[in-house]
Amino acid sequence: MCGCDVAENGQLCAECWGKFNWIGHPLCSICGYPFPADLDLGPHPMCPVCAAGKNELDWLRSACVYDDVSKSVMLPFKHASALKYRDLMAKSMINALRDAPPFDIVMPVPLSCQRLFKRGYNQATLLARPIARHFNVAMDVGSVKRRHRADMGHKTYRQRHDNIRGVFHVANPNRVRGRTILIVDDVMTSGATFAELRKVLKKAGARAIYGVTFCRVVKAI
Repeated sequence: MCGCDVAENGQLCAECWGKFNWIGHPLCSICGYPFPADLDLGPHPMCPVCAAGKNELDWLRSACVYDDVSKSVMLPFKHASALKYRDLMAKSMINALRDAPPFDIVMPVPLSCQRLFKRGYNQATLLARPIARHFNVAMDVGSVKRRHRADMGHKTYRQRHDNIRGVFHVANPNRVRGRTILIVDDVMTSGATFAELRKVLKKAGARAIYGVTFCRVVKAI
Protein backbone atom coordinates (compact mmCIF):
# COMPACT_ATOMS: atom_id res chain seq x y z
CA MET A 1 0.00 0.00 0.00
CA CYS A 2 2.79 2.44 0.85
CA GLY A 3 5.17 1.20 -1.84
CA CYS A 4 7.83 -0.43 0.34
CA ASP A 5 9.08 -3.98 -0.36
CA VAL A 6 7.49 -6.98 1.35
CA ALA A 7 8.53 -10.62 1.39
CA GLU A 8 5.72 -11.88 -0.85
CA ASN A 9 2.49 -10.85 -2.56
CA GLY A 10 -0.42 -10.34 -0.21
CA GLN A 11 1.66 -9.23 2.77
CA LEU A 12 1.67 -5.82 4.42
CA CYS A 13 4.49 -3.93 6.05
CA ALA A 14 4.03 -3.39 9.79
CA GLU A 15 3.03 0.25 9.37
CA CYS A 16 0.27 -0.48 6.82
CA TRP A 17 -0.96 -3.52 8.75
CA GLY A 18 -1.40 -1.35 11.83
CA LYS A 19 -3.68 1.06 9.97
CA PHE A 20 -6.43 -1.53 9.43
CA ASN A 21 -9.21 -2.05 11.94
CA TRP A 22 -8.97 -5.85 11.93
CA ILE A 23 -11.91 -7.68 13.50
CA GLY A 24 -11.01 -10.05 16.33
CA HIS A 25 -12.50 -11.30 19.59
CA PRO A 26 -14.78 -10.44 21.26
CA LEU A 27 -17.34 -10.70 18.48
CA CYS A 28 -20.81 -12.10 17.86
CA SER A 29 -20.53 -15.88 17.58
CA ILE A 30 -23.01 -15.92 14.67
CA CYS A 31 -22.48 -12.84 12.50
CA GLY A 32 -19.01 -11.81 13.68
CA TYR A 33 -20.07 -8.30 14.69
CA PRO A 34 -17.22 -6.81 16.76
CA PHE A 35 -17.76 -5.84 20.38
CA PRO A 36 -15.65 -3.39 22.43
CA ALA A 37 -12.38 -5.07 23.38
CA ASP A 38 -12.87 -4.67 27.15
CA LEU A 39 -16.13 -6.64 27.29
CA ASP A 40 -16.24 -10.21 28.62
CA LEU A 41 -19.41 -11.72 27.16
CA GLY A 42 -18.69 -15.41 27.65
CA PRO A 43 -17.78 -18.10 25.10
CA HIS A 44 -20.76 -17.61 22.72
CA PRO A 45 -21.84 -13.95 22.73
CA MET A 46 -24.55 -12.72 20.37
CA CYS A 47 -25.34 -9.25 19.10
CA PRO A 48 -28.93 -7.98 19.51
CA VAL A 49 -29.77 -8.74 15.85
CA CYS A 50 -28.70 -12.39 16.07
CA ALA A 51 -30.23 -12.80 19.53
CA ALA A 52 -33.54 -11.71 17.99
CA GLY A 53 -33.14 -14.27 15.19
CA LYS A 54 -32.85 -11.60 12.47
CA ASN A 55 -29.36 -12.54 11.25
CA GLU A 56 -28.81 -12.46 7.48
CA LEU A 57 -26.83 -15.72 7.39
CA ASP A 58 -26.35 -18.80 9.55
CA TRP A 59 -22.72 -17.78 10.17
CA LEU A 60 -20.66 -14.82 8.97
CA ARG A 61 -17.19 -13.37 9.34
CA SER A 62 -15.36 -10.32 7.98
CA ALA A 63 -11.66 -9.54 8.08
CA CYS A 64 -11.85 -5.84 8.92
CA VAL A 65 -14.10 -2.83 9.43
CA TYR A 66 -15.14 -0.75 6.42
CA ASP A 67 -13.39 2.61 6.87
CA ASP A 68 -11.09 4.92 4.94
CA VAL A 69 -8.19 2.45 5.08
CA SER A 70 -10.02 -0.69 3.97
CA LYS A 71 -11.96 1.39 1.43
CA SER A 72 -8.67 2.48 -0.16
CA VAL A 73 -8.02 -1.20 -0.96
CA MET A 74 -11.52 -2.54 -1.60
CA LEU A 75 -12.85 0.12 -3.95
CA PRO A 76 -9.89 0.15 -6.38
CA PHE A 77 -9.95 -3.66 -6.40
CA LYS A 78 -13.68 -3.68 -7.12
CA HIS A 79 -13.99 -0.86 -9.63
CA ALA A 80 -10.55 0.02 -11.00
CA SER A 81 -8.88 -3.34 -11.76
CA ALA A 82 -6.42 -2.98 -8.86
CA LEU A 83 -6.03 -6.77 -8.76
CA LYS A 84 -2.74 -6.48 -6.87
CA TYR A 85 -4.84 -6.31 -3.69
CA ARG A 86 -6.47 -9.71 -4.22
CA ASP A 87 -3.90 -11.72 -2.28
CA LEU A 88 -3.99 -9.35 0.70
CA MET A 89 -7.77 -9.45 0.80
CA ALA A 90 -8.08 -13.22 0.29
CA LYS A 91 -5.45 -14.04 2.92
CA SER A 92 -7.11 -11.85 5.52
CA MET A 93 -10.48 -13.48 4.73
CA ILE A 94 -8.98 -16.95 5.11
CA ASN A 95 -7.66 -15.87 8.51
CA ALA A 96 -11.15 -14.66 9.45
CA LEU A 97 -12.44 -18.16 8.59
CA ARG A 98 -10.05 -19.94 10.95
CA ASP A 99 -12.93 -20.94 13.29
CA ALA A 100 -15.49 -21.59 10.55
CA PRO A 101 -17.77 -24.63 10.77
CA PRO A 102 -17.31 -27.10 7.88
CA PHE A 103 -18.78 -26.12 4.50
CA ASP A 104 -19.14 -27.95 1.18
CA ILE A 105 -19.16 -25.23 -1.47
CA VAL A 106 -17.58 -21.79 -1.92
CA MET A 107 -19.86 -19.49 -3.91
CA PRO A 108 -18.94 -15.95 -4.96
CA VAL A 109 -21.82 -13.48 -5.09
CA PRO A 110 -22.77 -13.50 -8.78
CA LEU A 111 -22.79 -10.44 -11.02
CA SER A 112 -25.33 -9.82 -13.74
CA CYS A 113 -24.09 -10.41 -17.29
CA GLN A 114 -24.29 -6.68 -18.01
CA ARG A 115 -22.16 -5.69 -15.03
CA LEU A 116 -19.68 -8.51 -15.62
CA PHE A 117 -19.25 -7.39 -19.24
CA LYS A 118 -18.77 -3.76 -18.18
CA ARG A 119 -16.32 -4.49 -15.34
CA GLY A 120 -14.52 -7.37 -17.03
CA TYR A 121 -14.28 -9.52 -13.90
CA ASN A 122 -16.24 -10.54 -10.82
CA GLN A 123 -14.26 -9.37 -7.80
CA ALA A 124 -16.01 -11.91 -5.56
CA THR A 125 -14.88 -14.76 -7.83
CA LEU A 126 -11.26 -13.59 -7.63
CA LEU A 127 -11.49 -13.70 -3.83
CA ALA A 128 -13.39 -16.99 -3.70
CA ARG A 129 -10.87 -18.96 -5.77
CA PRO A 130 -7.96 -18.87 -3.25
CA ILE A 131 -10.40 -19.45 -0.39
CA ALA A 132 -11.78 -22.59 -2.06
CA ARG A 133 -8.26 -23.76 -2.80
CA HIS A 134 -7.13 -23.21 0.80
CA PHE A 135 -10.04 -25.21 2.25
CA ASN A 136 -9.94 -27.79 -0.55
CA VAL A 137 -13.63 -27.46 -1.43
CA ALA A 138 -15.40 -26.94 -4.75
CA MET A 139 -16.22 -23.48 -6.06
CA ASP A 140 -19.62 -22.96 -7.67
CA VAL A 141 -20.05 -20.02 -10.04
CA GLY A 142 -23.05 -21.22 -12.05
CA SER A 143 -25.81 -22.48 -9.78
CA VAL A 144 -27.16 -19.01 -8.95
CA LYS A 145 -27.90 -16.39 -11.60
CA ARG A 146 -28.41 -12.67 -11.07
CA ARG A 147 -30.76 -10.35 -12.93
CA HIS A 148 -29.50 -6.87 -13.72
CA ARG A 149 -30.59 -4.07 -11.40
CA ALA A 150 -29.37 -0.54 -10.76
CA ASP A 151 -26.23 -0.18 -8.64
CA MET A 152 -26.94 -0.17 -4.89
CA GLY A 153 -24.28 2.41 -4.04
CA HIS A 154 -25.54 5.40 -2.00
CA LYS A 155 -28.92 3.76 -1.38
CA THR A 156 -30.53 3.61 2.05
CA TYR A 157 -30.94 0.40 4.05
CA ARG A 158 -34.56 0.01 2.92
CA GLN A 159 -33.76 0.87 -0.69
CA ARG A 160 -31.02 -1.79 -0.75
CA HIS A 161 -33.41 -4.48 0.47
CA ASP A 162 -36.09 -3.40 -2.02
CA ASN A 163 -33.59 -3.26 -4.89
CA ILE A 164 -32.17 -6.75 -4.27
CA ARG A 165 -35.50 -8.52 -3.80
CA GLY A 166 -36.05 -11.16 -6.51
CA VAL A 167 -32.72 -10.50 -8.23
CA PHE A 168 -31.29 -14.02 -7.68
CA HIS A 169 -32.59 -17.38 -8.87
CA VAL A 170 -31.15 -20.86 -8.47
CA ALA A 171 -30.48 -22.31 -11.93
CA ASN A 172 -29.23 -25.68 -10.69
CA PRO A 173 -30.93 -26.77 -7.43
CA ASN A 174 -29.30 -30.21 -7.51
CA ARG A 175 -25.89 -28.66 -6.84
CA VAL A 176 -26.98 -26.85 -3.69
CA ARG A 177 -29.55 -29.22 -2.20
CA GLY A 178 -28.38 -30.53 1.17
CA ARG A 179 -25.13 -28.54 1.02
CA THR A 180 -23.57 -25.99 3.35
CA ILE A 181 -22.50 -23.03 1.24
CA LEU A 182 -19.95 -20.29 1.99
CA ILE A 183 -20.83 -17.10 0.11
CA VAL A 184 -17.92 -14.76 -0.66
CA ASP A 185 -18.14 -11.00 -1.23
CA ASP A 186 -15.87 -8.00 -0.90
CA VAL A 187 -17.93 -5.88 1.50
CA MET A 188 -21.06 -6.18 3.63
CA THR A 189 -23.06 -2.99 4.02
CA SER A 190 -26.73 -3.56 4.88
CA GLY A 191 -26.63 -7.37 4.53
CA ALA A 192 -29.39 -7.25 1.88
CA THR A 193 -27.43 -9.28 -0.68
CA PHE A 194 -26.62 -12.04 1.80
CA ALA A 195 -30.19 -12.16 3.11
CA GLU A 196 -31.63 -12.54 -0.40
CA LEU A 197 -29.12 -15.23 -1.35
CA ARG A 198 -29.85 -17.14 1.83
CA LYS A 199 -33.58 -17.02 1.07
CA VAL A 200 -33.30 -18.44 -2.45
CA LEU A 201 -30.66 -21.03 -1.53
CA LYS A 202 -32.62 -22.30 1.46
CA LYS A 203 -35.73 -22.50 -0.73
CA ALA A 204 -33.70 -24.63 -3.17
CA GLY A 205 -32.81 -27.04 -0.34
CA ALA A 206 -29.41 -25.83 0.92
CA ARG A 207 -28.66 -26.96 4.48
CA ALA A 208 -26.91 -23.82 5.77
CA ILE A 209 -25.55 -20.57 4.34
CA TYR A 210 -22.35 -18.99 5.67
CA GLY A 211 -20.59 -15.86 4.47
CA VAL A 212 -17.24 -14.09 4.47
CA THR A 213 -16.24 -10.60 3.34
CA PHE A 214 -13.07 -8.56 3.37
CA CYS A 215 -14.72 -5.66 5.20
CA ARG A 216 -18.07 -4.75 6.70
CA VAL A 217 -19.87 -1.63 7.79
CA VAL A 218 -19.95 -1.41 11.60
CA LYS A 219 -22.29 0.93 13.44
CA ALA A 220 -22.82 1.33 17.14
CA ILE A 221 -25.23 -1.27 18.52
